[in-house]
Amino acid sequence: MKKIILIIGLVLFNLNQANTGDSVYVAPEGYNGISFYDDCDACGCAAGNGSSGFESLLNPQFIGIKYFAQHYKAKENLFVKDLTQDQYFNTLQIWGKIPVTEKLSVYASLPFHFHEKKTMQGDIRINGIGDLNLMGIYRLMKSGDNFHQLSGGLGVKVPLGKFDEKGISGVNPSFQLGTGSWDYQAALNYKFQKNKIAVLINTDYTIKTENKKHYRFGNQWNYAATGFYQISANEKTIFSAKTGIQGEVYAQNKQFGEGLPNTAGSALYGKLGFEASYKRFSLGSEVMLPVYTHLAGGDIEAKSRFSIFLNIGI
Repeated sequence: MKKIILIIGLVLFNLNQANTGDSVYVAPEGYNGISFYDDCDACGCAAGNGSSGFESLLNPQFIGIKYFAQHYKAKENLFVKDLTQDQYFNTLQIWGKIPVTEKLSVYASLPFHFHEKKTMQGDIRINGIGDLNLMGIYRLMKSGDNFHQLSGGLGVKVPLGKFDEKGISGVNPSFQLGTGSWDYQAALNYKFQKNKIAVLINTDYTIKTENKKHYRFGNQWNYAATGFYQISANEKTIFSAKTGIQGEVYAQNKQFGEGLPNTAGSALYGKLGFEASYKRFSLGSEVMLPVYTHLAGGDIEAKSRFSIFLNIGI
């Protein structure tokens, strides 16, 4: 009964935040574990990495769909002191991972963004396809007892999303569908897993280049540590809870090679979530709340993030 109450509580807690994934199966012996790491620009995924960064370094082959939402408070304009403007960044993406060899696999994600900000002059909405993410993932190390595993990845973001030059004049220049630039990423993922407990540590760095409009979003460093506990499992189903922290650091944006004020920043989140699986299907959700936020020189404040995904093994 305690397990049932805990499961229901986690589900309701995550769904209640939906108005605004790391995930791992701590699974029975013989079942491949899954791990995800969300990697988004603190001011909107479009100008970060186009979707959710490198998503899966250790999980088996799959295809799925994921919804990711972010909520921020921003200054209405340069002459307003208070953070009065609500900004909502929403992304629905198709993602998947295909093995090439025993150690090498290819990950891809294609997002569709629908963003909104509420201004004194009325609501502003943009929607459309985002930037395509591609990454090669290679298993660097796996211990004989399967407790430790280290993987690395190299990726590229293809600029399919529209970049609006007018959008960079606002308080949040990341209110975009895409960066308009080819961006490059390197990533590392370490997992320790034993019995019902797992720890996942991730870090990645994204180098962003100048687009055709001579605008360059700042490079981005992300890091996260997440702990997982298997609440229940049998031959067909698994349920795991997770909690941890995730941090993000953003360098200054540039235009025509000149640094732009109030465009760098950092944020640190605490997170709580769950993942459930049944046979080849998996469902997961996560809520992130800021522990520390200093974005755009204090002109933007992170409020919350929410994600939910449904995958099927292939």
